[in-house]
Amino acid sequence: MGRKKSEKIILPPELPPEIPDDEVEVSDEDLQFVQHNRQYALGFSRLDTQSITKHVTRVADAKEDALEALYEKRLKKKALQKEKEESGVQIDPVDALPVKTLDGKLYYRTLTKTSTLSELGDKEAGSTDKGIVRLTKPERRAKLKQQRKEAKKLGKELEKVEEVQQTPQAAVLAEVKEDLTAEEAFENKKQKLAELGMALLANPEPNIKSLKEMLQISKDNDHAIAKLGVLSMLTVFKDIIPGYRIRLPTEKELEMKVSKDVKKMRFYESTLLSAYKAYLQWLIMLEKKPSFQHVAVRCICTLLDAVPHFNFQESLLGVIVRNIGSSDDVIRKLCCATAKSLFTNEGKHGGEATVLTVRMIADHVKAHNCQLHPDSIEVFLSLSFDEDLRRQEKAANEENRVKNKKNRKRKNLEESSQMPGSDKKKSRKELMTKMREEVAADYKAASFTPDVTERRVMQTQTLSAVFETYFRILKHTMQSTSASQEEIANSDSGASGSHPLLSPCLKGLGKFSHLIDLDFMGDLMIYLRKLASGSGNSGNCSQKNSKYLTVSERLQCCIIAFRVMRSNLDALNVDLHEFFVQLYNIMLEYSPGRDRGEVLAEALKLMLCEDRQHDMQKAAGFVKRLATFSLCFGSAESMAALVTLKHLLQKNIKCRNLLENDAGGGSVSGIIAKFQPYASDPNLSGALASVLWELNLLSKHYHPTVSTMASNISSMNSAQNQVHLSIVSPQQAFMDLSLERESFKPQNESMKLNNKRKKGSGSSKSASIEPIPDTSSIDEDEVRKKLSTHFNLLRDIKENERLRSELDRTTLYLQLYEQHKKQKKKGKTKTKKSVVLTA
Repeated sequence: MGRKKSEKIILPPELPPEIPDDEVEVSDEDLQFVQHNRQYALGFSRLDTQSITKHVTRVADAKEDALEALYEKRLKKKALQKEKEESGVQIDPVDALPVKTLDGKLYYRTLTKTSTLSELGDKEAGSTDKGIVRLTKPERRAKLKQQRKEAKKLGKELEKVEEVQQTPQAAVLAEVKEDLTAEEAFENKKQKLAELGMALLANPEPNIKSLKEMLQISKDNDHAIAKLGVLSMLTVFKDIIPGYRIRLPTEKELEMKVSKDVKKMRFYESTLLSAYKAYLQWLIMLEKKPSFQHVAVRCICTLLDAVPHFNFQESLLGVIVRNIGSSDDVIRKLCCATAKSLFTNEGKHGGEATVLTVRMIADHVKAHNCQLHPDSIEVFLSLSFDEDLRRQEKAANEENRVKNKKNRKRKNLEESSQMPGSDKKKSRKELMTKMREEVAADYKAASFTPDVTERRVMQTQTLSAVFETYFRILKHTMQSTSASQEEIANSDSGASGSHPLLSPCLKGLGKFSHLIDLDFMGDLMIYLRKLASGSGNSGNCSQKNSKYLTVSERLQCCIIAFRVMRSNLDALNVDLHEFFVQLYNIMLEYSPGRDRGEVLAEALKLMLCEDRQHDMQKAAGFVKRLATFSLCFGSAESMAALVTLKHLLQKNIKCRNLLENDAGGGSVSGIIAKFQPYASDPNLSGALASVLWELNLLSKHYHPTVSTMASNISSMNSAQNQVHLSIVSPQQAFMDLSLERESFKPQNESMKLNNKRKKGSGSSKSASIEPIPDTSSIDEDEVRKKLSTHFNLLRDIKENERLRSELDRTTLYLQLYEQHKKQKKKGKTKTKKSVVLTA
């Protein structure tokens, strides 16, 4: 029998560590389950755990000493494995530099730890180690708890350090990524807009749905993308909009059977119209936002200028009229230029847009109570009216009448010649005539050239709206000038802030005066006379209105009155003497820096030079007033006055007696024997009794043109001598000298005197002369700085005066308040004394 083989003893697995009941975490669901099913858990509570553990840990047919040796060997193996794991520790990449191989991989160095435990050989497997102390179960549990707590603390600290290190880098990376993505998105959207626009311009019918996509891109949150989208759609619509107004089919037309081409055209037109409507709605919304206002208004103006005949014309015109008086110069100029282009290019829309624009501007002026920018009314000056429409209409009516007569004769001949059996031919001819009339009507509707009657109706509507606006402005000016004295005192004298539309209104009346209806002429002349004279509804308003209306505006009223009279000379019989009186008085109120000299020159030309005949007393009064006027103002105003004076002396030979230097004045005194310089009426001034001594002073004027003109006038006599510059008008003389004033350098008088003295003393002509200061070497910047400081000082002085007046007013109010307090106290003391006496 052989020996029995030694059987290997296999140890049972280690039991899990015991955990106390306090540390066991049980969920609420488990507790609820156990409470509901306690009867099933009774068997588990009666189990004997000690006998079970003994049964599990026992080893069959093994001695106790051998089992203890096996358990100790297993513990030593576990300790050796832990030492091997901890022997090679990899260093953090941040603490040590790596090594890069040729393949491009990075290898980090490792630091080896020497084991503190003594190495055990294979031979010592069965021997016992006396230095190792075996821990009990409670000690092991406490040690595990402490290790877990320390590990948690270390983990939290490491996470904080990593977050601090990674946050700046991560933030920078995130910002860079966002910038890159935003730029990429911007470029992608730009590329998309370009592709869609090019496709639509190349072939719009199959790509008409791309308009919705472009509109969606134009509604992007990025302002640059939104502006690019709006401008791109503007370019596309300008190119693809047809030359006719789209009419959508009715329900009956949709029910009819049509060809494929007609269906495609209907789909194309409806899609285009819906996209155009959405685009206009978006533009109107953008126009209310300050950041998009310029772009939106520019797009609307460009669309209306390019395609004024297309649908939604009124909505576009509403935006333009609303902004035609805007405070923003760019927007106002864009809207005014668009309105002027509509008025001048009526062939694009047939005149319908002109009528709508004029009506809307009239309503806009009415809604704002005539308080708008002057440019909003000045656009009316670009209107043009055809005066030959009546002749054309009469000629067209005569042609139609002749054609109707011929047609009647033909019908009568055909009816007499036709047999009773030819009813079919008659009905066929009637159908043919109806068809021709329908075709002619359709052609007229499609073309933008309305007939003479329609054009005349549109012109009548336009004129009525224009003159309604002008008369409303005149009425508003009359009401404002006849306001209370307190409102006028608070307003600035000479300013036209309360009636800014008066000047363009008067210009328009002057241009279209020949088109005014005769029924309104009387009222117009009354308004102009009141505005020019400065007398409103009340009798004592002359001083108020003379402060309230400027000299230029009052002169314009006189000019318009004369133009209206000239254009309707045969139909009107109005005395213009009141306007001459106003011109005679306004000349003394003229101020070169405040008022416009060209308006005064125009009034002199129209009222004095171009008038047919003047009364001798009135002409003499104006001659004397013009001579006085020319002494007080600059060279341009003096030249215009002298040209007018010369013209009056040439027309009225008897007025040349003013040039005689008699002891008692002129040789012809007239009704009034003494000259009245402060008289308000030229007929009552008695100017024939005076002498034109002003010409002697004007002959020594610093300007050579004025001096030669004055000397030529003074050399006239009773014979009709020709005078220099007899053809030049006051306007031309004023313009020439006003332009020459900028480059004119007056001659130095000291040089003339020195030359005369040297000639008289017999000295040589080559003697030294004092040099004339060279004005070209003056520094303009220094002059500008000095002027700016001077005007700033003047402004500060005015501001100080205003503040002082306010301070005086407040001190006065405080004194009055203190006096009121004192009076109250005195009243209280008196009442107390009276109460005490009565008691």
